[in-house]
Amino acid sequence: MVHLKTDEAIDEMRAAGRVVAHALTAVREAARVGTSLLELDAVARAVLREARATSPFLGYRPHFAPVPFPAVVCASVNDAIVHGVPGDYRLRDGDLVSIDCGARLRGWVGDAAVSFTVGRARPADLRLIATAEAALAAGIAAAVPGNRIGDIAHAVGSVCRAAGYGIPEGFGGHGVGRGMHEDPGVPNEGPPGRGMRLRPGMVLAIEPMLIAGGGDDYVCDPDGWTLRTTDGSRAAHVEHTVAITAGGPRILTAL
Repeated sequence: MVHLKTDEAIDEMRAAGRVVAHALTAVREAARVGTSLLELDAVARAVLREARATSPFLGYRPHFAPVPFPAVVCASVNDAIVHGVPGDYRLRDGDLVSIDCGARLRGWVGDAAVSFTVGRARPADLRLIATAEAALAAGIAAAVPGNRIGDIAHAVGSVCRAAGYGIPEGFGGHGVGRGMHEDPGVPNEGPPGRGMRLRPGMVLAIEPMLIAGGGDDYVCDPDGWTLRTTDGSRAAHVEHTVAITAGGPRILTAL
């Protein structure tokens, strides 16, 4: 069931989204060679605590997970696509890092992700990240009243496929509101003109996930959370929470 948000509710979600944006900015600034993923998680925790927000990630346990998620960010490095569990791993020169973070403030949720490199970047990684960001921008541009969910999916997928990248099968965006995951699902690929019609008051997380090797398959780590490319190629993940409004898409998780 899709819950349409009032203008006032969207303003509240914007406040939660701003906390997410600040947390992602702080984590990115702290991500240097030698920094551990647990230290990055601690940075995000401090931002949430200062804003008096809580984490919708911490303790989250969907049906597939063997244990509740133990952190406030997903930290996915190099061949990890999404849902990476922060641990003792220390960042190395040239790593590609994807950080996904959420915040719950006054009962409303924001959710966003960024990908970036640490130290000396590989040109191929910069191209991968730039394409992910372009796919996200295309998806957001399609998030207007009268369009359909398939128009967002087609916009995202077209950018990814044109660049030769893979899209992990079965993973995509979702509705956001009081809960982190609400209806409708937002695929990262599909035919235009299909699916639910977009209406003002819908709030969606649009989140392209790209696999550099071009395949769509993935494997899961023994932790039951971290998804990795099957061919060892690198991956990127970017995301914004976006409100559908009569005046066009409103990005709620930008600074």
